[in-house]
Amino acid sequence: MDALPYLRQISFRREDVSNPALYPFSLPAIAGLTSLTFHPAVTFFVGENGSGKSTLLEALAVVLGINPEGGNRNTRFNTEATHSDLWRHLKPVKSFKRPREWYFLRAESFYNVASYMDGLMPPEVQGYGGVSLHRQSHGESFMAVLANKLHGQGLYILDEPEAALSPTRQMSALVEIHRLVQAQSQFIIATHSPILMSYPNAKIMRIDAGGIEEVAYVDTEHYNVTRDFLNRHERMLSELLTD
Repeated sequence: MDALPYLRQISFRREDVSNPALYPFSLPAIAGLTSLTFHPAVTFFVGENGSGKSTLLEALAVVLGINPEGGNRNTRFNTEATHSDLWRHLKPVKSFKRPREWYFLRAESFYNVASYMDGLMPPEVQGYGGVSLHRQSHGESFMAVLANKLHGQGLYILDEPEAALSPTRQMSALVEIHRLVQAQSQFIIATHSPILMSYPNAKIMRIDAGGIEEVAYVDTEHYNVTRDFLNRHERMLSELLTD
């Protein structure tokens, strides 16, 4: 039996929810959820703002023992306890083999991770390239995670990693993701980036009002809207900006 994926599946224990009409159980990502099966290499979650991508990834991180604000399993701090209790209702199905590394990169709270690390130890031993994350640009610090902190044989959860990355850096991120996949790693990524979600053979899970379903890359709204805009941007701008 292959060790990958480290996280094979999660199931949602709906019977434990007292009021499914309340947040976060009312979110499109959760409302129709029964179980999810993950790709051995890369699984993407895509969907509109507010669909529940980040809430789902946060719950995955917590149920796996990772800080909800980000970092690895040794990152222990709590800026503000705003994460939902969704994780209490998830049951993970894991591989027989444990990953050597765990990491949750959460764009919205990565500043807190950087502050925690600076308060814990000198930059030279943090593992992010020898420079404080606060001394790097937002994009440089995200790339420092991928290029320096992560070494392979890991389970990595990334929530909107493109938030700080230029298109060129997003392509660099693809290179690092591929390096880590070749080093027996598994990624679960929430993204709006058509560049990142182009990773070959990845599983793309679209979240909308109807729930969660697997789609092909060229069938994602992100791909089609970006393609159409770039191919006829003048006409689209005229339509969008006409009073």
